[in-house]
Amino acid sequence: MLDVLNDVLWGYVLIYGLIAAGLAFTVFSRFVQFRYFGAMFGILRQAFHHEAGHLSSFQALMLSVAGRVGAGNIAGVAVAITLGGPGAVFWMWMIGLIGMATSYFECALAQLYKNAEPDGTYRGGPAYYIERGLGQRWLAGVFSVLLLVTFGFGFNALQSYTVASSFQDAFGIPTWLTGVVLLAVLGLIIFGGIKRIATAAEIIVPVMAAGYILIALGVILFNLTEVPAAFMLILRSAFGLEEAFAGGLGAAIAMGVRRGLFSNEAGLGSAPNVAAVAYVRHPGNQGIVQSFSVFIDTLIICSCTAFMILLSGIYSPGVEQAGVALTQSALADHVGEWGRSFVSIALMLFAFSSMIYNYYLGENSLNFFSEENQKLFNGFRVFTLVLVLWGSLQDLSTVFAFADITMGLLAVVNLVAVILLIKVGLRIINDYDEQRRAGIAQPVFDPDKFADLNIDRAAWPAIPTRAAAE
Repeated sequence: MLDVLNDVLWGYVLIYGLIAAGLAFTVFSRFVQFRYFGAMFGILRQAFHHEAGHLSSFQALMLSVAGRVGAGNIAGVAVAITLGGPGAVFWMWMIGLIGMATSYFECALAQLYKNAEPDGTYRGGPAYYIERGLGQRWLAGVFSVLLLVTFGFGFNALQSYTVASSFQDAFGIPTWLTGVVLLAVLGLIIFGGIKRIATAAEIIVPVMAAGYILIALGVILFNLTEVPAAFMLILRSAFGLEEAFAGGLGAAIAMGVRRGLFSNEAGLGSAPNVAAVAYVRHPGNQGIVQSFSVFIDTLIICSCTAFMILLSGIYSPGVEQAGVALTQSALADHVGEWGRSFVSIALMLFAFSSMIYNYYLGENSLNFFSEENQKLFNGFRVFTLVLVLWGSLQDLSTVFAFADITMGLLAVVNLVAVILLIKVGLRIINDYDEQRRAGIAQPVFDPDKFADLNIDRAAWPAIPTRAAAE
């Protein structure tokens, strides 16, 4: 029954819905993800600025990358290539490019409708723009429950299972021991609050991403003469022109789109929870930064895995290995047996950073219902750690299927909300564009221009002068 529901939700509703929405957001925003692609790097230069109660924009970027980058980038890409052929990689790229526009809208809206909390911090996300923007608190409550169940509970257990089973296969370490270590380290981080969570992500994510990218670049450089052939194989297979994959066009598209959506999370409503907490002068800034997060996930890190596999002597049509085993074998073929251990360690870092992110999403969903109940939050932290230990000892195929359904429903609720708020999102873009055309390098948000909207004025207490912004 769970498989049937997943097939309907992810095979039809979300694939077509997210693609259509992404294309619409791209066209209506006049291709915002391409117009401001160069500006993404300029904004990152100012992304380390901290403000009381906020994360820096860089911390928010790293925390969202921590969530987007996970097992899907190592195992998911391998599954897509195995079942859909090399052409699936092309369709992953395409879904990533249009997903950048979706991420812009949802994350800019999260910034606009963020809440100032009594302790001086800030919260936001789809639940807040559903309540404030659409006036539907009940639907915001449904979203928060789905977010808690999917990320706060289900996916943390799943990430623990992935790490524990990988370490057992690679190093012979008992799964319970891995679970205990994960519990201890994660506990030290999550009991420190959002600042410690963000600081951990700020350290772990660049290290894990840079290490993985450097290994992939090394593989590509050592096989530079074969890269054009691998690239052409991807393109020909994507359109059914490669003889070995003739007739597999539908599988290439389906697997590329599904793995791409699952990996980059654009439109699922997860990243906006982090984007809302960042300090930016204008909501458009965080939209641009979070678009870049999708680019990092899909166009860079997923591509690293794809080329490591396709440039190896391991992959061929009908290969029996799949998932993380294929990626491990491919890297081992390039660099020797230590490549298997490297993939396991990379998977551990990717999964652990996702666990930090998943915990924060669960905490944010609880915060929507209760802002000051410390016992509730501590209870959630303890329960999260118990699930991490439990997950390391289980076969979680049923839990995974259930979490897929709740994540799908989460995406449906968020997608409907963002579509209904598209005019507000376009106002953010237009205001940002107007200031850039006027020569203002760092546009500043003026809440008076949005006085007709139900935004929290306490979340935008001071407007820097334009001179200061420049």
